[in-house]
Amino acid sequence: MSDKDAFRTEHDSMGEVRVPAKAKWRAQTQRAVENFPVSGQPIERALIEALGRIKAAAALVNADLGVVDARVAAAIAAAAGEVADGHWDAEFPVDVFQTGSGTSSNMNANEVIATLAAERLGGDRPVHPNDEVNASQSSNDVFPSAIHIATTSAVVRDLIPALEYLATALEAKAAEFADVVKAGRTHLMDATPVTLGQEFGGYAAQVRYGVERLLSTLPRLAELPLGGTAVGTGINTPPGFAKAVVEKLAGDSGLPLTEARDHFEAQGARDAIVETSGQLRVIAVGLTKIANDLRWMGSGPRAGLAEINLPDLQPGSSIMPGKVNPVIPEAVVMVAAQVVGNDATVAWAGASGTFELNVTLPVIADNVLRSVRLLANVTRLLADRAVSGVTANVERARRYAESSPSVVTPLNRYIGYEEAAKVAKQALAEGSTIREVVLARGYVERGDLTEAQLDEALDVLRMTRP
Repeated sequence: MSDKDAFRTEHDSMGEVRVPAKAKWRAQTQRAVENFPVSGQPIERALIEALGRIKAAAALVNADLGVVDARVAAAIAAAAGEVADGHWDAEFPVDVFQTGSGTSSNMNANEVIATLAAERLGGDRPVHPNDEVNASQSSNDVFPSAIHIATTSAVVRDLIPALEYLATALEAKAAEFADVVKAGRTHLMDATPVTLGQEFGGYAAQVRYGVERLLSTLPRLAELPLGGTAVGTGINTPPGFAKAVVEKLAGDSGLPLTEARDHFEAQGARDAIVETSGQLRVIAVGLTKIANDLRWMGSGPRAGLAEINLPDLQPGSSIMPGKVNPVIPEAVVMVAAQVVGNDATVAWAGASGTFELNVTLPVIADNVLRSVRLLANVTRLLADRAVSGVTANVERARRYAESSPSVVTPLNRYIGYEEAAKVAKQALAEGSTIREVVLARGYVERGDLTEAQLDEALDVLRMTRP
């Protein structure tokens, strides 16, 4: 194939550009491809979908308002629908690290949709990417709106259901382990008994609260800057455009999308995305706690705590035969570390708004959408490949509880804190049980408490339900 056959010439306001002959994109996309060979990573698929949804809705509303010819608008909407459905992802080559407003990706969408729409019209007339596909819009309100739509969708459809799934799995284990008594631990040191069920119930609550946090953020996350165009004033936008487009997007998607209450805030700042990313960080921190507890309780099988058994999933060592490791909790911890790092990027980028626009939009989108995807995926793995298969080593857990010196605590009301401390220290020094030391020191004989009271006080399961 000759060089002439491999490329075609397109033009924009800056002049002519050579574009791959088969590409659906045009001049501005090609300039961006050449200007930003940074990471080799294009924008997220969810963001491409959101751009397509916006362009489709905008085209139909523009037709209703007399801004774009109805036949052309219908072709734009159909082409944009194909983009949203993932048929043309290969036509979105622009790197994440591009112009900070996302203009390159917005124009990428405009150009691809314009080409596809023209093809639908039979080639009898061109479709202009700016004047028609981008009519009544600006990159400055479209791209952040796409971020909010994509993130809202991912949170509502992927992450929240995954967290609820994990919470249900943890609650099932909480019920199963309701009477499995074990040593409590504070500062990694023995404490008064708890049940394994109480611990798993606590984990479930952490996850449920994560859902609550996300739900509380949704009203702000789901606000769209559409209609603000270049700087928030809505220049070049006909009356009623934003309201109609947002209502259509909300109706078609089933998402709680609304028009921004203040368009200057909606374009100059990205606080709602920063807030959402912060909630993702909280969820990641909570999952880290859960995963680490599971690793500690499952440590062993001989030299660790071995209070629970995690499912055996794969060999754990290339040199030690028979070794099995807690691979799913480890994956959870790594995802959490990545999410915390992503949040740092989002926070830094979110602070980079200047006057009427934040100019770090693509990297914000990339990090928050990646965090949602990672958390949703690893949360389901944790439920299916770890939590659901956990079994308890009931006798070992109870032995730890009964041998803990902290079980002396209920005796405080009979013999006092200082005497109880002496009992605990003597039991540790001699390797005796608390009961044996209490009897040897004569507290029952002196009448400080009866044997029945001693039995009741040292009932480790009862201690978990005072």
